[in-house]
Amino acid sequence: MEHISIDDIESAPYDDLHTGRRDLATALGTDHLAITHYVLESGERFSGSVHAHMDQEEVFVVLEGEVTFEVARVGGEQDEQNEQNGLDEHDKYDRQDVKDGQNGRELTVAEREAIRFAPGEFQSGRNDGDERVVALALGAPRDSDDVRITRIPVLDDRDVSCPDCDHDHLRIGREAEAELVCPECGTGVEIEDHD
Repeated sequence: MEHISIDDIESAPYDDLHTGRRDLATALGTDHLAITHYVLESGERFSGSVHAHMDQEEVFVVLEGEVTFEVARVGGEQDEQNEQNGLDEHDKYDRQDVKDGQNGRELTVAEREAIRFAPGEFQSGRNDGDERVVALALGAPRDSDDVRITRIPVLDDRDVSCPDCDHDHLRIGREAEAELVCPECGTGVEIEDHD
């Protein structure tokens, strides 16, 4: 048994995307579950990209505030993954609570609500409100080795598609690979920040 206080965990924000990010899974010693505590001020995000974990389901629990999630339906590979997971794609992105947003379909998750993303579902959460957001992100299994990216809002909303075969998303590269790799043709792609 492990018992911790969230306030005792050192905050480790990633690339100035959020005010607070605490890795509770490491402190608790979990083997199969990722647990991260986030604090997002107005305009901050959980992640810099619209992404999907092909090998991990994610659940976000909003404890305070309201989070806007961009949800994206990308390519046939996601449809195959969702079919394997028993998901019905016929109306998932046409539900009444999923609206047209600035960059695609969006869904708002309010305080004391939760949302689940199956493996292969592309999403990106942000705080569009004036009040701060406090949320927990849960992922199972704990480690994800296959993360795909379709767009990078924090880099001028850069589209991420393969320059060789036009595949609509790229996989984050592994150790000796390029920064991003096309899962379709294997082309390596480096994304440069144009500040």
